[in-house]
Amino acid sequence: MMAGRMASFGFVLGIALLAALGTPACAAPETSPQNCDAPAYLLSTDATLAKVATALKTDRKLDILVIGSRSSSIGSAESTAYPARLQTQLRERLPGVAVNVTVEMRAKRTAAEVAPGLGQLVAERKPALLIWQTGTYDAIRSVDPDEFRSALGDGIEASKKAGADVILMNLQYSPRTETMINPAPYLDNMRVVGQEHDAPLFDRFALMRHWNETGEFDLFSPSPGIDLAMRVHNCIARALSSFVIDATKINPSELRTLR
Repeated sequence: MMAGRMASFGFVLGIALLAALGTPACAAPETSPQNCDAPAYLLSTDATLAKVATALKTDRKLDILVIGSRSSSIGSAESTAYPARLQTQLRERLPGVAVNVTVEMRAKRTAAEVAPGLGQLVAERKPALLIWQTGTYDAIRSVDPDEFRSALGDGIEASKKAGADVILMNLQYSPRTETMINPAPYLDNMRVVGQEHDAPLFDRFALMRHWNETGEFDLFSPSPGIDLAMRVHNCIARALSSFVIDATKINPSELRTLR
């Protein structure tokens, strides 16, 4: 039963945007122009990334670690996936700041399987910011929502104690998943846990749904192709860069005066 469910879900994951990387991000080439418009509330947060703000103002550098889960055997070239594009966007928008984004793979693991190692990983890598994308495999495996919530809290606290700010990134959206899994308990718990632990939630699910509904992308396409994946990665990176900057509560123009 589970094997069949996983196989059916494979196509959905194949078109989406966790074609994640196991090595440091590099400069990303641009694809065709697009709007990537999104509601302002999805690009801002009341939470503050204090450690990131200090790194920007004092150290003039920003090291970001993305915890990813390879959700598809359909690989995406490193420079076309969103972490590399995020690095490019932040370098352009944060003058004089050395930005480096790396990715640590946690293939097909639930939050409870990833959380115990986050503290040590942060202590070793020493990022100012950890971006934890999670929830997909918990939803696929129908993990108990309370267990999911507890694992999220443990992972966030361990990461913070080790010295990093944390951004949670929730599930990817596809209209094809709605009859296969129920994402609602995981989306709701990520929002609540983020608020409880002062870890801003980057609502990738809502962003992708917005872009699909407004016609920016056709995520129901039976033959999406690599071009669609590249364009969505690009928009995710642009939105995430805005979100990170907003959460620092720093005007990027102020950084010019700190040189």
